[in-house]
Amino acid sequence: MNKKLENATQLYMFGIRDGHPREAVARYTGDRYTQHSTGVRDGAEGFIEFFEPFIQRNPIRDIRIIRSLVDGQYVFVHAYQSLNNGESEWVTTDFFDTDEDDKIIEHWDVIKAYTPSTPSGHTSVDGPTEIVDLEQTEANKEIVRQFITEVLIPGGDPTKMDDYISDQQYIQHNAEAPDGLEHFKRLTLAEDRPLNYHEIVLLVGQGNFVATLCRVTFMDQEYAQVDIFRLENRKIVEHWDNAEPVPPREEWANSGKF
Repeated sequence: MNKKLENATQLYMFGIRDGHPREAVARYTGDRYTQHSTGVRDGAEGFIEFFEPFIQRNPIRDIRIIRSLVDGQYVFVHAYQSLNNGESEWVTTDFFDTDEDDKIIEHWDVIKAYTPSTPSGHTSVDGPTEIVDLEQTEANKEIVRQFITEVLIPGGDPTKMDDYISDQQYIQHNAEAPDGLEHFKRLTLAEDRPLNYHEIVLLVGQGNFVATLCRVTFMDQEYAQVDIFRLENRKIVEHWDNAEPVPPREEWANSGKF
């Protein structure tokens, strides 16, 4: 396993699932650990003071890494969490920055409740996981970058959507959206569309998968939005997403979500 990915994964699995936050943060993080999960302070002590009580509150922790990407210094992880035998179920999407020793030095996350069935019968996390087409990594990243900037950000042209999304297959894991490009078009082309993208904060890709962290607004509330795209033949064919409202600044324990 790639060392960067191993460190990010073990921070999750050894640190949280297996209940060793103090040992994990010492092993897998670098000289600094900048935190963007707004309820957690920066540094190793912030990680420990948050997760030690979390582990006590949730003695049964089923955590599974569903997808992971490594792109230069960055790692992305798409995970499922079930706490206390399904008392609560979550999807977590995490981006990690690493140092020259592959240790974790910065972390961004978006967390949302797990959806067991979408309108088209999918879940929040099911679907392909195999990374292929490694030679297409940079091209696929650029397709996603252009899709967001030229279609989804205000001032773009939503009618260009067909240039980026396949009209033959578009599998949708959003809790409220059916499969098919026509359904997404209807939402995006609406004059009063509730969801607007404003900035790409992070974009990480590997082969046929690209993950983005964006600053968006939904009904005038600021959100951190993660989108995961699977591409085939230079078109987006599958999409997973995760969104979390950005809390008021006075509730931040660090420098903020982004």
